[in-house]
Amino acid sequence: MKKWYDGYVVNGTSIYNPKSVVEAIMRGTFSNYWTKTETYEALKLYILMDLDGLREKVECLISGERISVNTLKYQNDMTTFESADDVLALLIHLGYLTTAPVFADIDTDAEIFTDNSNNSVADMSSVECMIPNSEVRQEFINCIEDSGWKNVIEAIRNSEELLRLTIAGDENAVAQRIAKVHRDNASALQYNNETSLSCAISLAYYAAKKNYTVIREMPAGKGFADLVFIPDPGYSKPAMIIELKWDKSVETALDQIQRQKYTDCLERFTGEILLVGVNYDKESKEHICKIERCRKNR
Repeated sequence: MKKWYDGYVVNGTSIYNPKSVVEAIMRGTFSNYWTKTETYEALKLYILMDLDGLREKVECLISGERISVNTLKYQNDMTTFESADDVLALLIHLGYLTTAPVFADIDTDAEIFTDNSNNSVADMSSVECMIPNSEVRQEFINCIEDSGWKNVIEAIRNSEELLRLTIAGDENAVAQRIAKVHRDNASALQYNNETSLSCAISLAYYAAKKNYTVIREMPAGKGFADLVFIPDPGYSKPAMIIELKWDKSVETALDQIQRQKYTDCLERFTGEILLVGVNYDKESKEHICKIERCRKNR
């Protein structure tokens, strides 16, 4: 229920979509019950604008990434759009995106507030936005499916096969498929950076969200694991930890997982764990994958 309909948080309290919760209980099925109103057409109109690289930002949002947005530029109307931030801010107001503050140093000149729960300081001119749950994410996919976003839809449709190949340990096939998604869904200007690779990996494994909880930058051991896949209860496939490297080596990625004890984040999981290292060489544009297996017992 949380995966499908949660995602909005007010003062630390989770807010679910009540209509969808009722529909799921009455029908006995988790599905997309988002009400088709005029805002659905508005969503389609707005995300097809390519203001300031909006398309790539929407791709990252669909893949499960968070995007930084300056909400103070928003003009509080549905007609004035000059940048990607304007569109993203509107989608936050319409409920298609949810937010979390971006924490900053206390000596910043930006407008700030203090979060009394942890004495942190946040820059309220900038927040991170994300798609709140599976139901709303499906609305984004519905909007782009017939709108010329062929490469994104292809990556989503092929993601189940990529997951299967990863679990099977086919390193070469996994590297080739990741390379294709990266190549097809990143612009020439953005291709050679770590954010682009991270977004491509998340999109490539889109199907995993069905049976896994996927966590980016998860606190683990002595650091933060790039991607952690935790199987849902009753799903018998292995857990996965993916570490990305840029212009280094795939061995470095796997060594970091072991050295930093990233498997400690799976304290309540028992069973097989896949350790997946992916390295991208920006000169050759080659992607290399290496997969190791270990087992965590009670």
